[in-house]
Amino acid sequence: MIELLRRAGRDNPDQTAVVTPRGSTTFHELQESAERVAANLVSLGIERFAVLDDDAAHVMAILAGSALAGAESCVYPLAATDEAVAENRERFDHTHLISSRESLIAAGAIDANDVLNENGAPRIPVASADAPLLVMTSGTTTGQPRAVRNTWDRILRQVDRIEPTPDHRWLLAYGINQFGGLQILIHVLAAQATLVVGETFQPRDGLTAMRRWDVTHASGTPTFWRFLLVEMRGDGGPTPELRQVTMSGEAIPPTLLEQVREQSPRAKVSQIYAATEFGQAITVRDGVAGLPTSMLDANADLAFKVVDDELWVRSRAAMLGYYGEDPFDSDEWRATGDLVEIVGDRVEFRGRKTEVINVGGVKIHPLPIEDRISRVPGVALVRAFGRPNAMVGAIVAVEVVTSPGYHDDDVDAQIRATCADLPPAARPRSIRFVETFDMTGNKISRGAPR
Repeated sequence: MIELLRRAGRDNPDQTAVVTPRGSTTFHELQESAERVAANLVSLGIERFAVLDDDAAHVMAILAGSALAGAESCVYPLAATDEAVAENRERFDHTHLISSRESLIAAGAIDANDVLNENGAPRIPVASADAPLLVMTSGTTTGQPRAVRNTWDRILRQVDRIEPTPDHRWLLAYGINQFGGLQILIHVLAAQATLVVGETFQPRDGLTAMRRWDVTHASGTPTFWRFLLVEMRGDGGPTPELRQVTMSGEAIPPTLLEQVREQSPRAKVSQIYAATEFGQAITVRDGVAGLPTSMLDANADLAFKVVDDELWVRSRAAMLGYYGEDPFDSDEWRATGDLVEIVGDRVEFRGRKTEVINVGGVKIHPLPIEDRISRVPGVALVRAFGRPNAMVGAIVAVEVVTSPGYHDDDVDAQIRATCADLPPAARPRSIRFVETFDMTGNKISRGAPR
């Protein structure tokens, strides 16, 4: 990580590395900050720590500095309450927390400025080998996150393939605590490009940042792109001149690909399939939803196979294990939890195992229902889920956000007509219109609403 930053600081010292509503930071400034962080971590004897800072430039410097110092870093989500932070610190044994949040500093956390500023500690010339890294997952079905153990060397094994593109400006639409956010940081450093960060990771603020700083490349979850399209169509502002649109983090329906291409016809549209546990990602650039069956290659760095309609993976950069649990054998195949169907030469995603709706013994996947309903005029956003039912166990229910200018009753009738030819168990029995959806990490929160 630090070598990428040092290279960028040498080749393009005055290039803007990060721009936020607070200001901008060059690669030289970011490198100097990271060098100070490493020196201070060693001076303070910090070998493991968590970080929660709302300044992306600070977090980038702290991550690079930790890699140089050989200290294990773990980024906490910005949305975490002080209580959640305390729980995570106990769960992951984080004695040290570096933060910019005043309430946490008052409770004993290390002020981020004390690590970022010059304190006279001797600089570290050579990076530590196999520097450790801890990356939090978004949470299990119980809502409790886990932490994936890995090393920077394993995470960075493919960066040599990235060519310098200093004219690219990438929007950060993931939290840096997420693997997707970490991948964007790594790409920006390797490409010596510019990272653009909005006021928040919400689609509305992302769109504002795109327009303000002329973003050329943007990567986000399908949910992020759905909301972004609604914002673009509704506010009457200019459409950003994107060259590249990338989606990852959730199954990507064909309708969304079509809508993005229609909104940004000059942009190349790519899909990324990745997970924190994999340690790496694959990119599909052919514009068709799902994966080509040619990727079912057991000898690839990131190998896939299908077992009982579930996608399994084996990665040479896979995690070392979950913190506090037994080590993980990277040569073993691992179930992803993603249900798929092979249709012709395509591996099509049907949803997560945990999202299957059991209607009287019939298993219904919500994603195909959502994709069908999303084609109905007036449907801006849709979410399908199982609602408990005493007779059949569950029924298919949907929540819908309508586009401006459409009436709920008319859209309701169109949805029912569109779904009339579905098998009885798959037809929505409850259609509810809402203002918006809850999101976690820019993904739609699944399950029946409480």
